Amino acid sequence: MISENLPDGKALLSDHVREEIDHWLARYPAEQRQSAVLAALRAVQHEHGWLSTEAMDAVADYIGMPRIAVYEVASFYSMYSLKPVGRHTIAVCLNVSCMLRDGDAVLGYIERKLGIKVGESTPDGRFYLKREEECLAACCGAPMMQVDHVYYENLTPQKVDEILDGLE
Repeated sequence: MISENLPDGKALLSDHVREEIDHWLARYPAEQRQSAVLAALRAVQHEHGWLSTEAMDAVADYIGMPRIAVYEVASFYSMYSLKPVGRHTIAVCLNVSCMLRDGDAVLGYIERKLGIKVGESTPDGRFYLKREEECLAACCGAPMMQVDHVYYENLTPQKVDEILDGLE
């Protein structure tokens, strides 16, 4: 366990991640350090691809908050992955605007193209198709998807092919 050897969890947090966390910690009063947990988890996940228990423990120790509180945050928000997933994360919006503009068809096309269903990664570890997203807040560009934190709007099968085929 991390606390036995490294009470502050620094070994699991790169210099870059600690800089990012420190940036967010500086925005809040000392007694509100836990306010930086969302950004801290995002930074760790961006670097590692997912949030292991050890990584969440390191964040909790670094910020100085209970580990269970970090687990609660990480398991509540759909933006965090608690298991290894593909290198590229795809989230297809299926809220009303996207649904009315064939978001379901886009999702079906992606599933067929990649040979996976929502919640699965491709066998080569290249793509992960996130579980259904309620809303990604890009209604005027429906249907849309988010790939690795980048929005793509007004999707067609051809546009999906261009986007996904262009990724390493």
